[in-house]
Amino acid sequence: QVQLVESGGGLVQAGGSLRLSCAASGRTFSRYAMGWFRQAPGKDREFVAAVNWNSGRTYYADSVKGRFTISRDNAKNTMYLQMNSLEPEDTAVYSCALNPALYNLRPPSVASQYDYWGQGTQVTVSS
Repeated sequence: QVQLVESGGGLVQAGGSLRLSCAASGRTFSRYAMGWFRQAPGKDREFVAAVNWNSGRTYYADSVKGRFTISRDNAKNTMYLQMNSLEPEDTAVYSCALNPALYNLRPPSVASQYDYWGQGTQVTVSS
């Protein structure tokens, strides 16, 4: 069984920064692609960013390109999302997820391809 635990959310003013962390346990973390998704009140869950198993490939939603950076430290079983230049539109619950395909070179951007999810962490950006 995989456990994913997010941390690092909070309240920040527009233009500020936050770094989210996702700690994984229960599987060999380094073999799997990981992703970040978010869901704002009244909206569908949306893809934010993904990284493949060895950090060789990363993908971003157009809305966060140039502002967010996804990374992972396989030695620490942890994935990160550095969020800069935050905007009120970034307000959402952010969740990390694990894609169960071994050594997947192309991390998916579709939520249905991720089998394991964290509980989420709230990010609120004030204007």
